[in-house]
Amino acid sequence: MKVIIVEDELAASDNLSYLLTRINADIEVIQVLDTVKATVDYFANPHEGVLVFMDIHLADGISFEIFEQVEIDIPIIFTTAYDQYALKAFKVNSIDYLLKPIDKEELSDALDRFDALNLKKGFDEVQMNSLLQLIQTKAENFKKTFLVSVGDQLVPVKTADIAYFFIDTGVVKAVTVQERSFVLDVKLEDIEEALDPSVFFRANRQFIVRREAIVTIKLHFNSKLLVDVHPVCSERIVVSKAKATEFKNWMNS
Repeated sequence: MKVIIVEDELAASDNLSYLLTRINADIEVIQVLDTVKATVDYFANPHEGVLVFMDIHLADGISFEIFEQVEIDIPIIFTTAYDQYALKAFKVNSIDYLLKPIDKEELSDALDRFDALNLKKGFDEVQMNSLLQLIQTKAENFKKTFLVSVGDQLVPVKTADIAYFFIDTGVVKAVTVQERSFVLDVKLEDIEEALDPSVFFRANRQFIVRREAIVTIKLHFNSKLLVDVHPVCSERIVVSKAKATEFKNWMNS
């Protein structure tokens, strides 16, 4: 089986290629594309691919832009960071979605479904519009306020005022642009899920940072990045080598 991967993060495409060959040695990745433009150019010409794995967010835009410019006449399995609720809704549209980081068993199940259905169709306009509508609806539901305890009071803190979230000795805190710090009784993972990913980025296990709070980005050893924010944080914010490309693409978007 000859497959095509559309993914702008090298570590992610390498991992997917590795998993595919581990699942089935007959699978051959014939092309890896990392931009909307490169994908459009590729599918404008004859190809031998029978299945596409495609990330939603690419270096130069959203992958749905591809379908406005070129027809893809083979099945597509999207790889995405959306939550399980979104995944179930996506699957109603007869398209498989894999949640990142990709699990080997889920990937294998998706390949089995592809073989069983032997689909001979690509991504049509109805499906694209349904997905875009779902994404827009999800964007409208991002958390706008966090209710925090201050003494014996509950105080609403606007998400728009928060510069970054971080874990401080096991306690989750939110720091505002007004340089105030609040303790939150919620996991950082749950906060990440409630935030707009175009505005906030999960830099590492300890930090979620707001784009406007980032002052400078410094190159660190082993291709890592050091992020300086305002208000100043006493802890170093390090973006790993694996997430560095994704972070830079996010900053450039």
